[in-house]
Amino acid sequence: MSFRWLKLPQSRLSRHIVFVAFASILVVEAMILIPSIIRREKEFLNQLQEVSAGKVSVLTQITAPGVVEETDEQILQQVSSLPQLKPIPLMGKLRHIIVGGALYTAEGKLIGSFGEKPKLSVLELQKNPHKTFRTQDGLRYDAGWTPKKLRRDNFLIIRHDVSSVQPELNAFTMRIAGLVLIISIFVTFGVWIALEPIVIRPILSLRDDLIRAGEAISQDEKSPDFSSSVIQRKDELGDVIAAFKKMFSQITEAIYNRKQAELALQVSLNKLEAYSEALNHELETGREIQKNFLPTKLVEKEGWEIATFFEPARQVAGDFYDTFELANGSIGLVIADVCDKGVGAALFMALFRSMLRVFAYQSKLRGPSHAILEANQPIENGWLGKSTSTNLAHLNALQAVSLTNDYVAKNHSELGMFATLFFGILEPKTGLLTYINGGHEPLYILDKQGGVKQRLQATGPAVGMLPEMKWNIAQTYLQPGELLFGYTDGVTEARSIEGEFFSQERLESLLNKPLPSADILLKQIKEVLAAYMQDAEQFDDITMIALRHINSVTHSPHIECGGF
Repeated sequence: MSFRWLKLPQSRLSRHIVFVAFASILVVEAMILIPSIIRREKEFLNQLQEVSAGKVSVLTQITAPGVVEETDEQILQQVSSLPQLKPIPLMGKLRHIIVGGALYTAEGKLIGSFGEKPKLSVLELQKNPHKTFRTQDGLRYDAGWTPKKLRRDNFLIIRHDVSSVQPELNAFTMRIAGLVLIISIFVTFGVWIALEPIVIRPILSLRDDLIRAGEAISQDEKSPDFSSSVIQRKDELGDVIAAFKKMFSQITEAIYNRKQAELALQVSLNKLEAYSEALNHELETGREIQKNFLPTKLVEKEGWEIATFFEPARQVAGDFYDTFELANGSIGLVIADVCDKGVGAALFMALFRSMLRVFAYQSKLRGPSHAILEANQPIENGWLGKSTSTNLAHLNALQAVSLTNDYVAKNHSELGMFATLFFGILEPKTGLLTYINGGHEPLYILDKQGGVKQRLQATGPAVGMLPEMKWNIAQTYLQPGELLFGYTDGVTEARSIEGEFFSQERLESLLNKPLPSADILLKQIKEVLAAYMQDAEQFDDITMIALRHINSVTHSPHIECGGF
């Protein structure tokens, strides 16, 4: 004989189910028991009322009506003996005891009362012949008889002692409750025994299978033998077991597919890493080549100081600067920003830089000098230079801008590449600067006391957009102590961690201070930019150039500033 059911209380689910079953049976039986108790109480009271009716009938029929007419006083005398009658046992502890009453005429007039006077009034009895009254403590019960029931022209109300009703009712309740408890225990016990094979055993098997399945998946093992697989059921629990088998099969299949995908992805990542390393190597090579395009050594002229700063946003950049010496001893100064960033901008940077140099050396306008200069008058004040040959040499060199523009626009227009640039020709002896500003940010001339003396605004559009475009020429002088400062938009558009631009206003606030050298100016701007950007990403190339006319004719420094 198996005693496995004795272990059922160890299962939390079985305890819950048994408790719910037991409680449900008790609730249902209680719902049935309460109305039964109420009906039983009414039955006890009706029994007492029927016994009283019998006693009254016996007393009132001693003298047959119609033979000798009894008076109301005689009837009162007869019923007054009811309280003296011996209590009658009915069932169990239930006893019939009369403790008082009252007799009324048919009109409701009190004839007399005996013992305890009833609380039930004759007026209530006249309205409702079935009306009764029970005191709040449940010890007294009033019942009445109408003339029709008495077959006399009187109302009779009798008070009963019903103190024995509650003990008998309690005994009845205990008997029924005991029966309910026995039934509940029996049914619950049956449910308890039936739970193990029907519900608990399959659930525990499924639980163990879930644990084994989790361990197999986490440890990447083969599919284990599930104990629930031998359970054949056609109910909801059988559906759950079937769903578990299907789920585990889908998970193992998904894991296998994922592993295959991971292997393929790893192969791809290895190829991508190799390609990335090769690409980084090529970009680094391109960076070195591009860096070689920038002047390895700046032009050195007595009485002049040149400083530059260059920091690309990526490995290769579209910004560039250049300084070179022309045949007549003038100095060519270039700062430019090719649109876009990255490799494409870097390639066009090399193209723009090379063509500007080549055309600046080789360009020469044909015709009489005075006619050429007259046809190409600088804007605002005309030719400021006193030497015709110097003005003509500057004008010839600046033709490189138009020639570079036409070449790029005609041969590479489908790429949409262009550059903003400043190209100036400086005569070192006099400080005369002849320049073209092709859509670039204005350059600043700072006086020796500090502050902006002049802004060299754009004299034409960006270079490379459309062929046959024209640029005005402008001239100015850099006096001793004055400084020319140029930059690309990577300076003013540098962003803080919050995404706010550095702005033109912040830059000009740094230019309004006396500065001892071009190198110190660029270093101060670099430091302020680094503090402003902190760890924010650099979105654009940053390039600066500064040219200072110093008073001394001793050998002047020429400095290239490093990165951040």
